[in-house]
Formats: sequence, structure tokens, C-alpha cells
Amino acid sequence: MSTQAVEKISLAQEAWEKRPLIISGPCSAETEEQVIETAQRLAKTGKVNAIRAGIWKPRTRPGSFEGVGTKGLPWMQQARKITGLPVAVEVATAKQVEDALHFDVDILWIGARTTVNPFSVQEIADALKGVKVPVLIKNPINPDLELWIGAAERVAKAGIDQIGLIHRGFSNYGNTEYRNAPMWHLAIEMKRRNPGMMMINDPSHICGRRDILQDVAQKAIDLDFDGLIVETHIDPDNAWSDAKQQITPEVFGEMLDRIVWRKEDIDSADFHSVLEKMRQQINHLDDELMTLLGQRMKIADKIGQYKKDNAVTILQTSRWNEILERAYQKGDPLGLSKEFITRYMDAVHMESINRQNKIMNS
Repeated sequence: MSTQAVEKISLAQEAWEKRPLIISGPCSAETEEQVIETAQRLAKTGKVNAIRAGIWKPRTRPGSFEGVGTKGLPWMQQARKITGLPVAVEVATAKQVEDALHFDVDILWIGARTTVNPFSVQEIADALKGVKVPVLIKNPINPDLELWIGAAERVAKAGIDQIGLIHRGFSNYGNTEYRNAPMWHLAIEMKRRNPGMMMINDPSHICGRRDILQDVAQKAIDLDFDGLIVETHIDPDNAWSDAKQQITPEVFGEMLDRIVWRKEDIDSADFHSVLEKMRQQINHLDDELMTLLGQRMKIADKIGQYKKDNAVTILQTSRWNEILERAYQKGDPLGLSKEFITRYMDAVHMESINRQNKIMNS
């Protein structure tokens, strides 16, 4: 192995082992000057571990700026040479993997539009066989955990042993404050299933706007994410793509200063003793909740049998509205949000319906 190749692996390895891992740079590489100036200003903050830039940009509709292509890769090389920081790019095809590796890109990531397609992921995985390079995998656009897991498995089977995950939110059709709904529960479940795998957060694509980046980044850190990947630009308002969600390197540095960095655990007997007592209280309350839910379902079964005997439909819309309104009134003074109550009661209601349905059709 050449000295240059060894140095490249060492640089990527050093960045990969950082916690938190902070990756930043422009959504799109536009010009050589823009890429290098962004990298220099990020390096000056002393808070960034790797430089990112979009070389190929998968756009929803033709005619949008789709990236400068391979000619931008030497700019990334130069940025690494000047700053000493490793560089990362997104790849979506085997040819892009080949080009990125030819120009010594240190870290690759697979985008959300690619993760959603197992054929595309497999093509990338095949191109990575025999290569030692860290690979990050964004969640698929749609909220499908199995696609995300499958993408990680395909890359792992190619022999890649440094695999990380990027939580960038999921497409949704409701009106929310986010460009892509965080759906934190899916990221948390992915972390639970892959406890040894790095998970970093992409607040830029979750938010789609600058003013809420800080809040989303802080929540990710509070949830024990391993780092952040944030889009920065020397002139965000005039960026060629995703202008509204980009910030300057200096603003990003200030944002990182404001984050409260927490630990998953601390080595303190008193801390663990107090925490264990509160956790035991939670366990007891959870046990009581399970008992009460079991009792509720038994009554729901009796109601289902009564409806069957009297040829009455399972769903009683007016009754369901009455239950929800009652729950809202009870929950509000207890500090329970309407959103939580709705999700909780929906789950309980669906379980009751499923049980009654079995009784109806038995």
C-alpha cells in the first residue's frame, strides 16, 4: 500500500473515531474557490472533523442544479490538502464510487433517495468490495426501517466494517414545521437494533430552514447521537441549492458552542443510586399500566361479544370522539400534550378494534 493511501486511511480513521463527529460543508460544490474558502473557514473554527460537499445532486425534477460532477472532486482534494481535514461526498452509483475513490475521498455516504432502492444500494455495495473506506447511510425518504437496515446489511456484506447511520428525517404529507419529519422514534429504534453503529443527525435536511437548526441539533445530542452533519456555505442566501437551510461556517461554530453536550453515563455511585430509585418507580408504574390495559382489553372483549350478539358495528364514531375529548380534558392539567394523548389513545383504540374484530369473525 502506498504512503499516500496509508495517510488517507489514517486521516479517515482519526475522524471516524471522534465523538462527537462533526461533518460540515456546502450542500453543493459550486466552484473551487467556494469549496476551499468554506473548508478553510470551517477549519478555523477548530470544531469540524470532516468536510462535506455535494458533487452529484439527485434532484426531484429535471432542470434543477444537479451538481458539478466529477470535476469537483479535485477541489475536495485541494480542500483536504489545505486544511488537513478528511473529505466526504455522497455517491449513488458504482461509477460515482469509482470516481470518488480515484480522487481519494475519505468518507462516502449513501443518500436518502438511494437508500430507498435496494438495487442501487447493492450496486454501490458491489463497487465497495475490497475497499477500506468509512460509509455513512442516510435513512430512506419514506419511513421504512427495514430499508435502512437492509442498506446497512448490504454494505456490511461487501466487507465494509466502518458503517455509520445518518438520520435526516422522513418525507411527510402533513403540514409541519419541518422539511422532513424527524420521526425520532424510528431513529431511536434503529439505534436500539444497532447499538454499536454510529448514528449522526442531519438537522439541515430535517429542518429545511436555519432558524430551528439549533433546537433539532440539541435534541439529537440529548438523545445520545454521535454527531452532526450540517450544511454550511460562505454565502448561504445565494447558494445554488438548499439556500434556506445553510448557514455560514462562523454561525455554525457559534451553534456548536451553544449546544449542551451530554454523556450517556457518568461514573458516580450517588448518581446511579438516585437514578435507579427513579427507574424502579417507573418500572412499578409501567407494571400498573400493563395491568390496567389488560383489564381494559378484557372489557373491550365483552363489548365486542355484545356487539356481535346484537349485530352492531365495531366502530362507534361518536363514542370514539367522546373518549378522545375526555382524555384531552383529563390529560391537559396533568401536563400531557394533545399530540401524545392522540397517539396513545389511537394505539389503545386500534388494539380494541383488532380484538373485537377477531370476536366478530370467530
